[in-house]
Amino acid sequence: MAHDMIPNTAKARKIDASRRGFLKISAAAGGGLLLSMTVACATPGDTTGAVTKLGATKPAAPLQKLNIYVSLASDGTIRIMGKNPEIGQGIKTMLPMLVAEEMDADWSKVQIEQADFDPAFGAQFAGGSLATPMNWEPLRQVGGATRLVLLQAAAQKWGVPVSELSTGPSVVKHAASNRTVSYGDLAEIAAMLPEPDKTALAAVKLKDPKDYRIIGKSVKQWDSPKIVRGVPIFGIDVTVPGMKYAHYVKCPVFGGKVKSANLDAAKAMPGVTDAFIVRQSGDDIMGLLDGVAVVGDDWWSCKEAAKKLNVVWDEGAGASYSTASFDSQAADFAKGAPQSNLHKKGDPDAAMASAAQKLEASYSYPFLTHAPLEPQNCTAHVKADGTVEIWAPTQNPGSGLGLVTGALGVDKSKVTIHLIRCGGGFGRRLSNDYMVEAAAISKQAGNIPVKLLWTREDDVQHDPYRPGGYHNFKAGLDKQGNLSVLTNHFVSFGRNGKTLSSANLTPTEFPAEYIPNARNDQSLIDANLPTGPMRAPGSNAICFAYQSFLDEVALAAGKDPLDFRLELLANPSSAGPARGNRPTFSPERMTAVLKSVAERSGFASRGSLPKGTGMGIAFYYSHSGHFAHVAKVKVEQSGKLTVQKVWVVGDVGSQIINPTNAVNQCEGAVIDGVSQLYQKITFDKGRTQQSNFFDMPILRMTDAPQVDIHFHITDNAPTGLGEPALPPVLPAVCNAIYAATGKRIRNLPLTAADLRWA
Repeated sequence: MAHDMIPNTAKARKIDASRRGFLKISAAAGGGLLLSMTVACATPGDTTGAVTKLGATKPAAPLQKLNIYVSLASDGTIRIMGKNPEIGQGIKTMLPMLVAEEMDADWSKVQIEQADFDPAFGAQFAGGSLATPMNWEPLRQVGGATRLVLLQAAAQKWGVPVSELSTGPSVVKHAASNRTVSYGDLAEIAAMLPEPDKTALAAVKLKDPKDYRIIGKSVKQWDSPKIVRGVPIFGIDVTVPGMKYAHYVKCPVFGGKVKSANLDAAKAMPGVTDAFIVRQSGDDIMGLLDGVAVVGDDWWSCKEAAKKLNVVWDEGAGASYSTASFDSQAADFAKGAPQSNLHKKGDPDAAMASAAQKLEASYSYPFLTHAPLEPQNCTAHVKADGTVEIWAPTQNPGSGLGLVTGALGVDKSKVTIHLIRCGGGFGRRLSNDYMVEAAAISKQAGNIPVKLLWTREDDVQHDPYRPGGYHNFKAGLDKQGNLSVLTNHFVSFGRNGKTLSSANLTPTEFPAEYIPNARNDQSLIDANLPTGPMRAPGSNAICFAYQSFLDEVALAAGKDPLDFRLELLANPSSAGPARGNRPTFSPERMTAVLKSVAERSGFASRGSLPKGTGMGIAFYYSHSGHFAHVAKVKVEQSGKLTVQKVWVVGDVGSQIINPTNAVNQCEGAVIDGVSQLYQKITFDKGRTQQSNFFDMPILRMTDAPQVDIHFHITDNAPTGLGEPALPPVLPAVCNAIYAATGKRIRNLPLTAADLRWA
């Protein structure tokens, strides 16, 4: 990564940053002549949820519904519902691929539509890299059952047994009479047949993988052409009839209450129709909090009018929070006895006392914000008849439903949630504060449809942050240089004796089960801050600390970092069996990916690299994925860092469903990981100090490293890819920095001063 730590955006001029504006500017800059552009918009008279179907191609013939997932038109069009929220991970394309494969569909005839939130679909969320393991078999069964219904329809049409029929891409064949009928011609008959029940679904015979025509083939994301054309398909684009816009002002200190606000001054501003105080509902710090809503004819007028509110806040106890105080408390905790023990194996104290060599090191990392490119937004209409309609770019609509019904006091059956494509999520949109805010504002504004849009500053400063943490390691080596004991006093954040969301440490964090003596202890800094899952929650930070310290231990033992890790993995493990559809850590699978990434990267020949250039290695098991990375970096004497290349090898089972998307997920994980080396969220007087990308930078395209990706296929059920490729990025880069400069990175974020060498 070649940049001077934090990009300078102070001189950036204002431009039209919309997708449509970008396309116009790009055409002009490229020398092309763009005379005009027409972009499809929501139908003004449609309040039934059609705004969720923007850009969809309508079949020439009416659709016949075969089941909740599949509809079929006489022209052969196959409409498949994408049940999970799409946040850029490609799930809207991938899940229908499973259905289409087993129903033997001609993919060129498939159209994909985003489903609304509906209990009939089962779990509908984007998180935990669970979409693949949870849907791999059930959705293939849906496809197989749909194929069976089409076979039954053909058997009825021709008066022949189903056993004499077979299928090809969107056709049913009868070999004995050399007849063929298209799926479209069977649509009406098939729609009249009963859907298979659960027993029949389970009995459906699925394809042999060698016969796959769709699964395992690279398929572009369904929405990509619309995004390139600037079709308004995101939450920020939603428009419904009679809609007003809203800007919501919350306390800069988390959990603060409104004491007073100059509502009349805001109402007097042009374009403003209302302004009022909204009171907190419940005690969820990521739910509906106190604030002041400004409602009007356009969003900019609302935002500008909010400056006249002069809100007086009761900031509460949170006003005492500061990063300086957290750091000081963590240092004090590190000197004393831990508050609790998470895990103990063997006799760590005795082993440390008798160790031939001892090491100590402390690692820390900051709070981080999710910072999706599309700020939080939601459109809601709480109607006078007691029903509620919501258009939300959410990762977890079920959670949002609970917040809305709790705040409004309505029954769940009265709420309709349309799932709108998210402009990024990374775990941020698992929280639905923006959804309940929009609903509450709609109700209080007089039961009118309201579109709530946050600013970038709102998004950065009111986030369920990835929590910071402090690790205080001690290690002991025996006379043979083997790791005989490792302890960690982990200082994290909690409330009333319980860790905050995603602030926990796995009690048996590797290598606890692979060495004779280990202990993980914990102390908690008390803070009522909003925290939550961020891409590879917990793992994205903990891996940095553990895999970096293990590198230190390997070098102290005089061992190659790869050989040292392989030796640890060869030791007996007390790991338990797989739980449900989530397998546990496998040392054999991790050993294989480590060896593979070392071979692909030429890790063994790194000694020939010039000073200032180095390679580092790391691995991690996260969200059922076994991943190992090697990073190659160049560090100039000034401290300027270039991450030149990252090699990624992962084992996520027997099948890569959509190779193009799988590669995208891994490349994105590398970009996220490198970005996190430079990011931080800090607090002072309870306020978040960062506000936008100029002081919370994300990696620029010109700074992105080359990425080499390889999937190690094994005979295991397929698992997800959204998260497990991220954690090893940070320690691999930091271990490479040490190899290049001799400087060990123990505290994030990086600065140029950390990396200068002579």
